[in-house]
Amino acid sequence: MIGSVQRAMRLLESVAEHEYGAPAKQLARETGLALPTAYHLLRTLVHEGYLRRDRGLFFLGEAAERLGRSGAAQKRRSTVADTLAQWRDSIGVPVYYARYRDGEIEIMCVSDTPGNPAVEEWADFGETGHAHAIGQCLLSQLDEDARRDHLDRYPAQSITPYTVRDNRTLLRRLERMRRMEPVVERQEYALGTVCAAVPITVGTTASTMAISLPAHHADRLLPAARQLQSEIGRLLGSLAISISI
Repeated sequence: MIGSVQRAMRLLESVAEHEYGAPAKQLARETGLALPTAYHLLRTLVHEGYLRRDRGLFFLGEAAERLGRSGAAQKRRSTVADTLAQWRDSIGVPVYYARYRDGEIEIMCVSDTPGNPAVEEWADFGETGHAHAIGQCLLSQLDEDARRDHLDRYPAQSITPYTVRDNRTLLRRLERMRRMEPVVERQEYALGTVCAAVPITVGTTASTMAISLPAHHADRLLPAARQLQSEIGRLLGSLAISISI
């Protein structure tokens, strides 16, 4: 019993260090727990209200917040979430915030509505960065060695008939991307969906804000991306601390 409590506390402490949430695999790795053990304890902590699960990521739950853990971090995340919700409503599209950290693509926050739903993660976003605008935008901000390292671990492969299918072609595309220009992707990750991602540099961290639309509204994609870019430029100073932590 004591051992189980200790393992659960380690998981809680690990989750508290990730204000934007973390997946079970990462938490298991950080705590040194076997993945089945981590899954079992995480489910228990969710059931008891100490954690909550959202889109495959674990966050501190209400019970943990009542203990005063990570209150400031949750407030910073709320700032980002509230801002994304404002942009979602003003532009009329789902809005995503993602960053590249420790060699991985991380979707940090998504704001959508039933009328404008986010893209369904039918293939792992982190492993298919070559296929979606978010991943391509983040990879375009990396140096050549970091790009090649990522693609060695997650090589380009066919996701839809429109996906770039090999690393060499993708690397050439990334090299041609213009700095600070929106990255556009049309049905490369999900059929029937088009996406655009706006690059953001916060310190040395590669980040992006992105949007998605049904393919039959593709004519709205670039104007919406430009509007998002304008909104980001206007508020980035006040958001910089929140999105960099």
